[in-house]
Amino acid sequence: MPWAFDDEAVDVTRQFSRLKLRLMPYLYAAARAAASTGVPMMRPMALEFPDDPTTLHLDRQYMLGPDVLVAPVFSASGDVTFYLPPGEWTHLLSGERVTGGVWRRETHGFDSLPLYVRPGAVLPWGAREDRPDYDYLDGLTLRVFPGGSGVAEVTVTAPDGRTETFRVDRAEVTE
Repeated sequence: MPWAFDDEAVDVTRQFSRLKLRLMPYLYAAARAAASTGVPMMRPMALEFPDDPTTLHLDRQYMLGPDVLVAPVFSASGDVTFYLPPGEWTHLLSGERVTGGVWRRETHGFDSLPLYVRPGAVLPWGAREDRPDYDYLDGLTLRVFPGGSGVAEVTVTAPDGRTETFRVDRAEVTE
């Protein structure tokens, strides 16, 4: 057989597919915003952080929507160097919190990569991991990340067009 899949490759694919499916309410909102405003889903760092001169020349990392920083790993060793703008960022997969305004060097295996959530972000987190076109409002969790203050509004639209806006007072959220 010319193609052979090992168990690790299947497990890693399953892990990231499940992550994507849980992120569908967030990704769908970013896609809708891109269609209506022209602001892309994959955004250059300078677009989200125009006052931070360090972001002007970053070409190996990006923001996925307004709140998730992605730094792809391009080396076989798993080493990656990237910049986190100021604030307290949270790694989406591990929950580790790090202070930004610095360059970071990390080593990642096939099952991880730098995925950091912007300080104060409120991510709509879907309840299903088996299909992308589920009812995003059914079983929805709003994941509130440290570093924000005040009230955040998050609008979630289900694939059938139903929309609900949630107001989250980030000061009332316990960590």
